[in-house]
Amino acid sequence: MLSTLRGCLPCRTCRARAPFSRVSTWLTMRFPKLKILRSPRGQSPTEANNSATVVDGAQSVSSDEEPENVILTFEESLERLHLSQASQMLIQREERLFGEITEAEALKQHKEDVDKLAADYRKLKDIVESVIDQSMSVSIDGVGPDTLTSAVKAIYQEEEQDQRWRQRDQTPPAWRPCRWKADHDSKLSKMVKDRLDAPSTPPAELIDQSSLQQEINLIGRQLKDDLLWVVGVVRTCYPPQAHICNFYARLYHQFFSSRINKIANFGLVDKDCTFLLRWVNEYYPGILQSPDLAREIDTEAFGKLLPKELLEPLEEQYLSKQQSELKTYIGRVLDEAAQKWNNGEEPKREDGCYTSPVAYDIIQLINGMVTAAEKVLGDLTKAQSVTRELSVFIERFRSFQDNIIRQNREDSKAYIKANLGCIKQFREVLETKSSLFLEDERVKCLSVLDEMKQSAHMYLLNPVHDSLKQNYRKLGTNDWLNKSAFDKLLVSIETQIHDLQGSTESCHQELMCQFHEDVTVEYMRRLLKGEVKLKDRERQDQAYMLVKSNAERLHSLFSRMGSKEVWLKEILTKMAEVLKLQDLPAIQMQVVSLGSAFPDLSEKHISALLKLKTNFSKADRKTVKETLKDALRETTVENPRPFFSKVPVK
Repeated sequence: MLSTLRGCLPCRTCRARAPFSRVSTWLTMRFPKLKILRSPRGQSPTEANNSATVVDGAQSVSSDEEPENVILTFEESLERLHLSQASQMLIQREERLFGEITEAEALKQHKEDVDKLAADYRKLKDIVESVIDQSMSVSIDGVGPDTLTSAVKAIYQEEEQDQRWRQRDQTPPAWRPCRWKADHDSKLSKMVKDRLDAPSTPPAELIDQSSLQQEINLIGRQLKDDLLWVVGVVRTCYPPQAHICNFYARLYHQFFSSRINKIANFGLVDKDCTFLLRWVNEYYPGILQSPDLAREIDTEAFGKLLPKELLEPLEEQYLSKQQSELKTYIGRVLDEAAQKWNNGEEPKREDGCYTSPVAYDIIQLINGMVTAAEKVLGDLTKAQSVTRELSVFIERFRSFQDNIIRQNREDSKAYIKANLGCIKQFREVLETKSSLFLEDERVKCLSVLDEMKQSAHMYLLNPVHDSLKQNYRKLGTNDWLNKSAFDKLLVSIETQIHDLQGSTESCHQELMCQFHEDVTVEYMRRLLKGEVKLKDRERQDQAYMLVKSNAERLHSLFSRMGSKEVWLKEILTKMAEVLKLQDLPAIQMQVVSLGSAFPDLSEKHISALLKLKTNFSKADRKTVKETLKDALRETTVENPRPFFSKVPVK
């Protein structure tokens, strides 16, 4: 779209030459002695400047033809377009004439001089105005930038003379104040309006657009070309204090805004609504923020093209359309996935892993729509509203997964493994690209996805845990002190791994982490049941060595299978240390350390562990529990990992 706005200043300069031929003709007819100087044919602007002497805003012949010390008359100054010099001459005549005349009777005696001065002012003003009329198309081929500079200088000289007359206690001449500066500003305002009312013919690439789109694009193109011209050429002809770039930019902004306001007042179809918003929030700011313009124009002072009362209905219309499109598309994606399930199609596999396109397709759509909405609306917070009902669709996804689990068909596991990949993709986007979503929707979606992952893990792992029940029963019994019981558990776990494969590498790793945690929780639950009695130090040392060894072997096995949960080994090791220690203070310190690391450790867990040490008194157990209670009261852990809360104890 922005490519349609790019102007070509050289081409525009060429286009400007035609109007100048008319101006030159008009000046010559109006002032027969006036000479419009041109560059020799085929000569570049630089060569032309080098071969001529610039005097008061016009190019004169070289010093060999006209000596620099030649004093020009008023008429000669007009002929050579030395407009500021001509203005100075008139002001000097005015000062001499009205400085000598102090009485009305004396003024009548100089009527001829006054009338001649008034006529000369009119001549000068006509030429100055004709130059200003062409200030948007000055070229080296006609009235050049130096002439515009001279005309501008004349305007400011006359403005200063108006100020001097306002400060005098004397009747001014009829032409004072002349208000050339006010006339200049009014003329520029009309010129800008005329240029935006009649922009250039639409180029070929705009022919297929709607009439509204053509109109706005052409106005925008004209605005961009003209502002570049002002910054590149016109600016150099004005004094810095005139702030001419900001003056022009404000005029163009006002007239463009007025036109956009009229368009926005009519009901627009969705396509034109989007187009108009893009101009307000993207294309127009992009023009003003281009490097060539931003250096000279205070864009922050202008505000938006549309007021809030016109902008908000357009934004609501656009967002409603985007939300509807997103709802339709996501619904189609989920319906297609459900249809494949109903038809008994097995999920596709990539590198041996089951995959589903659901998350990828939805994520791509959301990313594209929110990114586009940010440009159209010019506000990321508003763009996030596109995802206002995302949690509703995630709930639909959960219902789809629940249906797969409930039916428990032969291919259900394959679909659940594919879904795990979708869940992970959704989570990553919600966490790493949070700017795409409304915060409350993001939190809701993450909560649903956590529940979906947990449900999927349970569905895949429950059959495995059922097959391991016989091995679990021997933990925490007298057989447990025999190494062979735990050996059989490890062998059984390893044989179950094959059925759990088939999800992507990262999802399989998360599944193994969950499996690792489940086994550790079951190990801890069996240990704390209290079926084993450790009557003396020897038995307690034996139990310590066994638990520590089991923790190492369990960690080693699951590490090979992909688990990264090192902290699970730490829990078992710390609990084993409690079994080994004999001194009350040492046990207190170990329990505090354990509670500080895992604040969901309860007094019941510690009581059950200490009861295994049958030689540890009830009073000592109470002391340790009080110590833990005090420690937990003073412990603050950010984002603690829950573990003991999953271990039920009586």
